[in-house]
Amino acid sequence: MRIVALAGGIGGARFLQGLKVAAPDAELTVVVNTGDDITLYGLRVCPDLDSVMYTLGGGSDTQRGWGRQDETFRVKEELVAYDAPATWFGLGDLDMATHLVRRQMLDAGFPLSAVTAALCERWRPGARLLPMSDDRVETHVVVDDDATPGNRKAIHFQEWWVKHHAALRAHSIVAVGAETATPAPGVLEAIEAADVVLLPPSNPVVSIGTILQVKGIRDALAGKKVVGLSPIIGGAPVRGMADACLDAIGVETSAQAVGRHYGSELLAGWLVDTTDAGVTVPGVEVRAVPLLMTDVTASAAMATAALELAGV
Repeated sequence: MRIVALAGGIGGARFLQGLKVAAPDAELTVVVNTGDDITLYGLRVCPDLDSVMYTLGGGSDTQRGWGRQDETFRVKEELVAYDAPATWFGLGDLDMATHLVRRQMLDAGFPLSAVTAALCERWRPGARLLPMSDDRVETHVVVDDDATPGNRKAIHFQEWWVKHHAALRAHSIVAVGAETATPAPGVLEAIEAADVVLLPPSNPVVSIGTILQVKGIRDALAGKKVVGLSPIIGGAPVRGMADACLDAIGVETSAQAVGRHYGSELLAGWLVDTTDAGVTVPGVEVRAVPLLMTDVTASAAMATAALELAGV
């Protein structure tokens, strides 16, 4: 069985751990959001790609929920001592090595997809990880400019998400560069060959939504068995501040609203939590199952339910 998953960071990574248990013999390709990527101190940081790689490779910090296991932050502490900018973003010492290797390879002319494949040689995630695009795409958020009342400004998504914890009202969210980006090598071919495409419970706006903006990806999904899992349970995000992102695009924070936002043009099936039993999405088969990823066993049960809903 060939499975393609479109994934964001932590939530997507945890679901993929369960998927590997539920379908150990499947050929799994993960198309990962790169709209969250940011350049800091000359290093290209790819938070979602690294979260999936570390998690599936057994090197993530399960307590903190992000970054490397047994991480230290001595470099970050020195940057704070220098009063350097962007110290709000927690680059760890072990994580820094990944970014240094990535920067070196990018500067040598290798595309992000080739760099990702090289990094995965160290981590052996048990799945093929593909960036959604080799082209640079960065998500920015339009907020009020406090320095000039009545005006607005765009800030990088990471600044809004990490520094401000999405507390600034987002008037709009824009994936800069997505309109001209093309899928990374292998993305469209993997979707075409897939028996099923899964949308893990990742952020529907800045993770899954950004991937779908890359030219050709949504069209490639037409006619495929696409099953999504709701990141919203009982009217609240399972993790993070997805409600702030949904508010920015005028979508209610509910399992039903997100399912309808994706719509029957994309989805064949939609899994919601038992708390949201009774949700309907026109033209989409909806089932209610437990969706809290408390451990790998729970994630595997979710993955099994998604595959069953897809009929594979």
